[in-house]
Amino acid sequence: MKPPLRLVAATFLALPSPAMSQTDTGPVVDAPSGAVKGISDGDVRVFKGIPYAQPPVQALRWRPPAAMKRWQGVHTATEFGPACVQPQGKTPTSVYSPAMPMPVSEDCLTLNIWTPANAKKAPVFFWIHGGALVSGSSREAMYDGKRMAARGVIVVSINYRLGVLGWLAHPGLSAESAQHVSGNYGLLDQIAALQWVRYNIGAFGGDPGNVTIAGESAGGLSVMYLLESSLARGLYAKAIAESGYMISMPELKKSVFGAPSAEAAGQMLAGAVQAPDIATLRGMDAQTLTDAAAKLGYGPWGTVDGMVLPQQMTTAFDQGKQAPVPLLVGFNQGEIRSLTVLAPKAPGSAAEYEKTIRDRYGDLADEFLRLYPSADYKESILATTRDALYGWTAERMARKQTALGQPAYLYMFDHPYPAAENAGLHAFHASELPFVFGTIDRTPPLWPKIEDTPSERGFSDAMLDYWTSFARDGRPVAKAGPAWPAFGSAQAYMHFADTPRPDTKLMPGMYALNETVMCRKAAGKIGWNWNVGLAAPKLPGKSAACP
Repeated sequence: MKPPLRLVAATFLALPSPAMSQTDTGPVVDAPSGAVKGISDGDVRVFKGIPYAQPPVQALRWRPPAAMKRWQGVHTATEFGPACVQPQGKTPTSVYSPAMPMPVSEDCLTLNIWTPANAKKAPVFFWIHGGALVSGSSREAMYDGKRMAARGVIVVSINYRLGVLGWLAHPGLSAESAQHVSGNYGLLDQIAALQWVRYNIGAFGGDPGNVTIAGESAGGLSVMYLLESSLARGLYAKAIAESGYMISMPELKKSVFGAPSAEAAGQMLAGAVQAPDIATLRGMDAQTLTDAAAKLGYGPWGTVDGMVLPQQMTTAFDQGKQAPVPLLVGFNQGEIRSLTVLAPKAPGSAAEYEKTIRDRYGDLADEFLRLYPSADYKESILATTRDALYGWTAERMARKQTALGQPAYLYMFDHPYPAAENAGLHAFHASELPFVFGTIDRTPPLWPKIEDTPSERGFSDAMLDYWTSFARDGRPVAKAGPAWPAFGSAQAYMHFADTPRPDTKLMPGMYALNETVMCRKAAGKIGWNWNVGLAAPKLPGKSAACP
């Protein structure tokens, strides 16, 4: 499996200058990959559905993204490309569901660009959507880049392969690879899209040397993968990770932390769908295979393969092997309120809660119960999972990036608004996104509606300013917001409550407890993810490696 970086780099050898012209039917850009025609939206030029790699279909299914030759003529880029294949719902069922099922296709490796008119060497905001590596799309209205672009930033959003089509590892696929690895195809797609930006964005007025990778949830996880992967090194200058989760990862060929190897998981899936070989798997209908994998509980993850992802993320960050770039990172106060499936079922009483915690956490139980008390155990259950997945990850990244000598800006999103409060969804997972993109009027149908008031617009304007200024020069600054200090020795963070408020020492004790729990689980060969609180195994005791 050859890195897609070399494939794309061999195609485009020189960085282009801006090459945009305006016609009666829309703006046209002559980029190295080919000419594209978009649309004008006020002072912003929009190009949708631009292919950045060959369609990963038939023989190219479960292969690294293949570079495209320059296309002939002018490619019409006025409509979003289809989403990558994912389980399809007929009607909205959650706050995240789109208004109607999105068109999907295995031919889905496209990206979208919003660029200011007359942009020259503009910073680039490279957006990776969330969806647990199973669902989502760059076409979601909440990710519209117009308001960011109006602040002088070029916005690029991408599709990448999802679910079994994007992350399957299997001995048969590894045997096809010159490097004897498989899996991580969705991550290789992201790297190929970054390479496309590297060699094409100058034609749209962007600065290929000033790209910020950014994503939320599985997009935040992807940002962490990119920070680790040497294949992505040099393709970006800064990173933003919103609600990422630094959990244990499967390894390609051996079982670790109680989980099967990635290849073994692939074999089990192939057996379950009665596919004796890779040829049979490649011959299956993409939607049928995707639905079957989801029903069987197949979980797509980045795989430690020694090449794309050399080691566990925790180890890479401990050893300072992640990319040394400025970082903006954070999480939401109510992450689990919309993701209750990740939290264990509440027991019948506070006494039962406390008994279970003392049994599972041993000498750490007193500190656990101080942070997550039995007096309000239902809230404590939500907070436990939130902190183990998202809060600990965000602070860990800020600490590790600071240790590299890089500025890291930590935040907690804690913003109340009436509809979310009434729904019991205060600061829920992803609820910062419409404020970050300035799309509070473009949320999904079941999303608690944000009132379009001067107060909410002002709050969104501040977040837009912080995010776009960070993309511009690595410092989050807002015209109407307070200074946001780097994490540094003071452990500073920004508290996005009713208004942005700088503070220090986020949730004292939270990071230390979760770091110790992770360390003990790893030492005891136990995975670390949402198996916390009432769902935790009995933790190993103290050791020389773990206090």
